[in-house]
Amino acid sequence: MSHVLRRSLTAAQPSIVGGEGPYLIDDTGKRYLDACGGAAVSSLGHDNKAVRDAICAQVNTLAFAHTGLFTNPWAEELSDYLVAQAPEGTGEGRVMYLGSGSEAMEAALKLARQYHVERGEPERAHIIARAPSYHGNTLGALAVSGHAGRRAPFAPLLIETQHIDATYDYRLRRDAETPEAFGLRMANQLRERIEALGPETVAAFVAEPVVGASLGTQPPPPGYFKRIREICDTYGVLYIADEVMCGMGRTGSLFALSQEGICADITTMAKGLGAGYQPIAAVLASERICGGILAGSGKLWNGHTYMSHATATAGAMAVMREIDDRDLLANVRARGAQLADRLHARLGAHPHVGNIRGRGLFWSTELVADRSTKAPFDPSLNVAGRVLDATLARGMVCYPAQGCADGTAGDHTLLAPCFTSTEAEIDLIAETLAEAVDEVTRRI
Repeated sequence: MSHVLRRSLTAAQPSIVGGEGPYLIDDTGKRYLDACGGAAVSSLGHDNKAVRDAICAQVNTLAFAHTGLFTNPWAEELSDYLVAQAPEGTGEGRVMYLGSGSEAMEAALKLARQYHVERGEPERAHIIARAPSYHGNTLGALAVSGHAGRRAPFAPLLIETQHIDATYDYRLRRDAETPEAFGLRMANQLRERIEALGPETVAAFVAEPVVGASLGTQPPPPGYFKRIREICDTYGVLYIADEVMCGMGRTGSLFALSQEGICADITTMAKGLGAGYQPIAAVLASERICGGILAGSGKLWNGHTYMSHATATAGAMAVMREIDDRDLLANVRARGAQLADRLHARLGAHPHVGNIRGRGLFWSTELVADRSTKAPFDPSLNVAGRVLDATLARGMVCYPAQGCADGTAGDHTLLAPCFTSTEAEIDLIAETLAEAVDEVTRRI
């Protein structure tokens, strides 16, 4: 019996003892091509020497000093880098570091609240997010998440939040509607909700630039986020960009929002920031946010013991250097285009594949019971989970999820290969997934 409190208390799990490039290796010697990076985490694969060396060197120098009293040069260097790379308009922002994406979202919500209170607007408390969405598993982050299945067990504990529709093109765009018109219609839901609540009561809007696990790598329609930015500015509402999953190069630019031509007031990061080598997350506060706090108390009303951890920030800076020095974002874009082509070629006409969507090296395949009606499979069939089992049997890992259609039904499989992927590895990923989908849907 394992004494680890695992996600499943009953399932047998292989024991991973090593990694080599994009492969995980278990204690029997079996190799698994990690086609999802765990959860879009392992962007550099599992044995990057430069990052490992940076972490080891840092541990031998300094591991930890409490940030209530001290800073360290590694956190400072990483902050300088992230602010310099942030979308135009962010200005002279500042960065705080935490341990996970959920913590980052909690800190972002508290930071938004602090900003309004410091400026003499304590009535601003409403948070508006989208559905489907997923922003983390702590209570505050789960409360803003628009995922019915994950919220349900904890509903009595969650703070009240508001939700508008996510830009789910496959199911929500009308037949004669252009992508631009769809984006405008969806964005204007935010204006309508703000006005219904009372503009003076709304603190922030939370949205992923490219939706992650809850909706399967859904990019926004053209112009959507420019309209969101206009609405937020009109009503004094902050925009919190959740880039925990889609950021740090995953969609082809370091910040996913850079491709939308706007900046956020507050941005959360994690996963690819440390590429799995150390737990780390971050919150980037724009110059506007920092200025509001400087004009008030001049203090951050949120603290965690492991903020700005020296080993974690040194490791993350090494990840950023690898991305830059090896021009890996160019490879993300090239291999991402290849992955899109291969998925469409192999599964685009499949009778049980309703939609293929994504950006960069961040792609999903939505599986349906009936392609003509878009009817999802019965959730009890666990089709996405069965596809994972079929890929594992073939020595590959994908990321299965349910609930994209209505919060409970709707199966999709997500792919997020490492940035160093080769043409041959991308071909293998697409073919392996296609074989698994063929096998599972044939059996059903």
